[in-house]
Amino acid sequence: MTSVRFQFTLSATDGRARRGAIKMQRGDIETPAFMPVGTAATVKAMKPESVRALGADIILGNTYHLMLRPGAERMARLGGLHNFMRWERPILTDSGGYQVMSLSELRKLTEQGVEFRSHIDGSKHMLTPERSMEIQRLLGSDIVMAFDECPRADRPRDEIAESMELSMRWAKRSREGFAGGEEHAARAALFGIQQGALEEDLRQISADKLIDIGFDGYAVGGLAVGEGQEAMFGVLDYAPAQLPVNAPRYLMGVGKPDDLVGAVERGIDMFDCVLPTRSGRNGQAFTWNGPINLRNAKFAEDQDPIDAASDCAASRDYSKAYLHHLIKSGEMLGAMLLTEHNLAFYQSLMQAMREAIEQQRFTEFAAQFRSNYLN
Repeated sequence: MTSVRFQFTLSATDGRARRGAIKMQRGDIETPAFMPVGTAATVKAMKPESVRALGADIILGNTYHLMLRPGAERMARLGGLHNFMRWERPILTDSGGYQVMSLSELRKLTEQGVEFRSHIDGSKHMLTPERSMEIQRLLGSDIVMAFDECPRADRPRDEIAESMELSMRWAKRSREGFAGGEEHAARAALFGIQQGALEEDLRQISADKLIDIGFDGYAVGGLAVGEGQEAMFGVLDYAPAQLPVNAPRYLMGVGKPDDLVGAVERGIDMFDCVLPTRSGRNGQAFTWNGPINLRNAKFAEDQDPIDAASDCAASRDYSKAYLHHLIKSGEMLGAMLLTEHNLAFYQSLMQAMREAIEQQRFTEFAAQFRSNYLN
């Protein structure tokens, strides 16, 4: 444990790619960083100590799911999320806004917040910027996300603009609500979320308003919601530069390995995504030569491991034939091993990118990665 609340330091740049570190009381986070998603106080199919052993400095918890089950107040009585799930390092919690919009069938959006019914039991709840800050405080989050609305990028421009302005008003209320929890605010950080979909001028307005409010870090929100990689990269060609140089930039909900490389190339420092764990449960493994589907019959007698050179036992010590058998048989060990492999691959990719930036060879690394991965 350190006494530093939050400190971000850049140690190297190569083009727009950035190498840095975040120092927090529960430990340092090397950037660019990938955060495994622990939606319901667990990274699915993984023990916390195994997630850490693969190289994760920080994980993500989900405000919406945890407020519904087991409940934020109960979590606080049980000693907070870290104690509950036995993860001692930093945890970032999202605000709950995206899940309210995407999972709740019945919801009502107002200036105050969002009234919705639980997807679990139909019970009625109200989520506001203030309540989101309170829930994240009760969970014991280290990096708290401002409450926002995330519309689809294909909505009409006037709706995108109206939504962005609402999110900026909510960002100000999130800042005030966060500051009100003085003991928590003394050790945690608060990130604002830039909105504006694919509109450069709206994203500039959003960035300016967030900077005026003042946050420890800034997320690029409203992407990875169906717009496609080309459109996402189009936004990332300008959006990171609209945000402060001396603060971490977090691209929410991204993504595939080639998304990560392209986003780091454009100045992003932090990522989260369910893809490595979800794909592992569905029989897909990510490799340096592209993804493979272990359900395919061609692997039934393949005695080679996924990656003989990997430090990860799941990648190195089990044949593709065995993994194919486990997946086809519905054995839980298959999902466990492929999840572990995928998370190991993602952390190895982040480490390789950090080293390439330090050594001023990121352009070459990215080109070689894409040549191997996409062809």
